[in-house]
Amino acid sequence: QVQLVESGGGLVQAGGSLRLSCAASGRIFAIGVMGWYRQAPGKQRELVAAISSAGTTNYADSVKGRFTISRDNAKNTVYLQMNSLEPEDTAVYYCKVDFVAGSWPKRASDAWGQGTVVTVSS
Repeated sequence: QVQLVESGGGLVQAGGSLRLSCAASGRIFAIGVMGWYRQAPGKQRELVAAISSAGTTNYADSVKGRFTISRDNAKNTVYLQMNSLEPEDTAVYYCKVDFVAGSWPKRASDAWGQGTVVTVSS
């Protein structure tokens, strides 16, 4: 099985920072795009940021200039550095990894983290 474990969420004041981590483990042959999504109460889940295996990134307009996504391929880990946090950033954050399994059946698939809660107070 491929599992994603997230960490780094918490309660911060507006203007503060948090760094989320998501580590993938299991029988993995290769990892493609890694990304972060979030879902706020009463709202749809949205893509926050994504990063390709080559390092190409894209961000939601609402977080551009404040959030930075990065990855450590040697550790199968993706990070989300969140600066200048706003109350509107309050949500459950989920990481997602596209991968090719290292065990049979070796097919393209994806995995989701368990979610980590980010709460930003005003």
